[in-house]
Amino acid sequence: MPTPARKILFVCMGNICRSPTAEGVFRDKVERAGLSAEFKIDSAGTHAYHVGEAPDLRSQEYALKRGIDLSTQRARQVQASDFTQFDLILAMDKDNLRLLQSQCPSAQQHKLKLMMSFATHSPSEVVPDPYYGGGRGFDLVLDYLEDAAEGLLASVLHKL
Repeated sequence: MPTPARKILFVCMGNICRSPTAEGVFRDKVERAGLSAEFKIDSAGTHAYHVGEAPDLRSQEYALKRGIDLSTQRARQVQASDFTQFDLILAMDKDNLRLLQSQCPSAQQHKLKLMMSFATHSPSEVVPDPYYGGGRGFDLVLDYLEDAAEGLLASVLHKL
């Protein structure tokens, strides 16, 4: 039986909107469950556009309205070591999943999944990029990620 997935990396393109929000939402669910010590949670981008930057101010604003603080996070790019260091690497969309699959060693491919594969109520297979849209896009991303994060936590706990 495989080791339970407790080291989880969330990935989008620039690591300033979707993946830091996913990290924040999942971290919040883990903390509320009293399981922080059981998990390593991080996020990264497939591209280096925003390395070192804080999450998009709109992502921070909309997450904070739900009690989730993203302000201490900083964008980074996916590294080769992430494929061995993390138990589960969750892409926000199919384009970023394909990029991860092209970089990931074959022995680690089983760790790559779409974040929304854990959703139970949301109709989308992917987390849409809210970067060029308005506030409703950031709320929708949070709705989707809260659903998927609940399913993810339930899945991980079920495997323990």
